[in-house]
Amino acid sequence: MATQRRYSIEFKRQVVQEYQAGETLHGLAKRHDISRNLVRIWAAKAEAGEFDDDLASASILQEYEARIGALERLVGKLALENEFLKGASRHVRPPTSATTSVIAGPVVSRSPKDAD
Repeated sequence: MATQRRYSIEFKRQVVQEYQAGETLHGLAKRHDISRNLVRIWAAKAEAGEFDDDLASASILQEYEARIGALERLVGKLALENEFLKGASRHVRPPTSATTSVIAGPVVSRSPKDAD
C-alpha cells in the first residue's frame, strides 16, 4: 500500500510559481516526482488564497484585536457607571421616618377610605 507524502507550503508555493511562470504540467510532475493533477489542485488552492497562512493569520488577529478593543471600552464604561452609582448612593440618605424590611418592604398605613 502506498503512503501519502506531505509537502510543505513553501514547496507547494514554489511548484505553483513555476507553473504560473509557464512550466508545463508534465515537466513539473516529472521533475518533482508528483502527479500533474496535484499541480492543478495546488494551483487552484493558491488562487483561492489557501497557501497564504500569514495573510489569513493577520486577518484573524486584526479581528480579535478589534473585538478586544470594543470589550475593553465596554468594561471602562461599565466601571465608570459603577463608580458613579456608588458615589451617588453615598450621598442619598434613607428616609428616617419609614421603616423598611427586606422581606415586606415599607410599612403601609391604611387610609380611611380602605377602612370601610
